[in-house]
Amino acid sequence: MISAPMATSNIKYILGIPISMVSHEHVLAEIDRRIKEKCPGGSICITNTESMYHALRRPEHMAYIRGAEFSLCDGVGVIAAGYFWGLKINRYNGPILQLDCSDYGQARGWRHFFYGGKEGVADLMATKLKEQFPELNVVGTYCPPFREMSTEEDESVVAKINATRPDIVWVGLGLLKQEAWVANHLDRINAPWMVPVGASFDYHSGAIPWAPKWIRSLGLEWVFRLILQPKLRARRYWWSLIFVIEAALAGMLRPIKAVFK
Repeated sequence: MISAPMATSNIKYILGIPISMVSHEHVLAEIDRRIKEKCPGGSICITNTESMYHALRRPEHMAYIRGAEFSLCDGVGVIAAGYFWGLKINRYNGPILQLDCSDYGQARGWRHFFYGGKEGVADLMATKLKEQFPELNVVGTYCPPFREMSTEEDESVVAKINATRPDIVWVGLGLLKQEAWVANHLDRINAPWMVPVGASFDYHSGAIPWAPKWIRSLGLEWVFRLILQPKLRARRYWWSLIFVIEAALAGMLRPIKAVFK
């Protein structure tokens, strides 16, 4: 089940795909507001160009992005694509959002649940994040098996998560799989927020090195990841390149189409 769509006043579209044009502060304030109101069913999409490529080809993924409360820019590719649509987009990726929520939520008592990653990764991430944020409240972790879970297993996991009364369920299953999991559990898990963040689990646990801050500030994190995981990243970056080209061409043709309307 997909949650209610994001506020239209804060979004712009690239090839029909929404991007939230909001500040980091606004996102954190809205997360806090929904937690205080104890309103379940909120989701956030961390949207990169690979995600946008698939959104144009997978209706269920497009539906997830459009149904999320926020579609946050992840990566310089989205910023580049937005340029051709006259948009100046601010980046707010999953790892940074998770760090901000870990810090911001300390004084507010936010309850975090970590779902995903390889065996032991979620627990290790919890340990390392608590070292940075001593008042971080992690109420539970679960690393699902790398196979299809039975209905009984899934129901057991849902009950386990709900028993911890989380405010935010962080999901790290990889692109497409994690968004599909959130969409299928929004009406079953009683949490104000569910946020798929992919590689965040690996970075914050130390399982995979995160690009140094200076590399990230230059927008070159993708190069760092390509060097570390060339086979995995090559295909994904090819999809990303295709989307940027599609978006650039469509953006440049918009004025011409407008003339002939």
